[in-house]
Amino acid sequence: MSRAFNFSAGPATLPEPVLQQAQAELLDWHGVGASIVELSHRGPEFMQVAAEAEADLRTLMAIPDDYAMLFLQGGATAQQALIALNFAAPGQTVDYLVTGHWGKTALKQVQPYVAANVAANGEPGGFRDIPARESWKLSQDAAYLHYTANETIHGVEFGEIPDVGDVPLIADFSSSIASEPLDVSKFGVIYAGAQKNLGPVGVSVVIVRRELLERAGQPRAEIFDYRAHVKGESMLNTPPTWNWYLAGLVFKWMLAEGGVAEFAQRNARKSALLYQVIDNSGGYYRNEVAAAVRSRMNVPFFLHDEALDKPFLAEAQAAGLISLKGHRALGGMRASIYNAMPEEGVQALAAFMRDFQQRHG
Repeated sequence: MSRAFNFSAGPATLPEPVLQQAQAELLDWHGVGASIVELSHRGPEFMQVAAEAEADLRTLMAIPDDYAMLFLQGGATAQQALIALNFAAPGQTVDYLVTGHWGKTALKQVQPYVAANVAANGEPGGFRDIPARESWKLSQDAAYLHYTANETIHGVEFGEIPDVGDVPLIADFSSSIASEPLDVSKFGVIYAGAQKNLGPVGVSVVIVRRELLERAGQPRAEIFDYRAHVKGESMLNTPPTWNWYLAGLVFKWMLAEGGVAEFAQRNARKSALLYQVIDNSGGYYRNEVAAAVRSRMNVPFFLHDEALDKPFLAEAQAAGLISLKGHRALGGMRASIYNAMPEEGVQALAAFMRDFQQRHG
């Protein structure tokens, strides 16, 4: 069977060696006579998987020891609500930078619990740029500042970590985590749904500075308390073991490929190639994001004539290039080129785009 180049934004393409290993181990994990997904999450076999996954991600991202790491059920949206419950008192002010669809979603999740101040909002400009730092209206006593490092839909990415002084920085890295070296020590919390750069859908990673866990937060059930999950080693309840296992395989694959420094170089080449095709098309294709904040992970683009959208998608699929349709909130096209997307896939897409323009121009 021939695999297509899958440009889906998430659930996204996974490394082929990881899928092959999971397939080989599906019926019998390491000779125990059962799949890892059939074994107890508290048994020695899965405890080994969990420990290795944490150790490998710590190595991959250079996560300091004074940060706890959690592997939790669900996606990033659930974490967005839990952040307010765990790190802000009822009605306390928190600052949010809103630079796209997922920034708006994060803001929505916390509004029942805190006084959310929108310190900067890119929506008036269509989420095509990040408001200038000098325009941000930061609160004097914010419990934390939250931002979305990379906007999956609008294709806007922070090139630098925001400098907000001593206020704890909390960031959604769902679509750019482990895509380049990152100074984790500058953050209070980093969280990410795994289904873009780290593994399959259904498990999220939360990296939290241990001293922040000392905050009282708000009244909440134990299942919503990060401190309880840390104490229970992410096994306060039955975790998504298959998803955790697959994520662990992705971490090992990334380390074997050269780690985040290597992927940073690959991702830079991949995104530069696509933007080059778009910018040199004479307006046939266009990306509307300010060049300085263009995403390396998600490249949205539009054809000069919407009537060409359906032929473009149909011909791309016939060429083995799938999941290029843009999000319904934006339209057009979107190529998501996360770590597991090989450079050959982006080269194939670039060649197809040039050929399509020549034939339909």
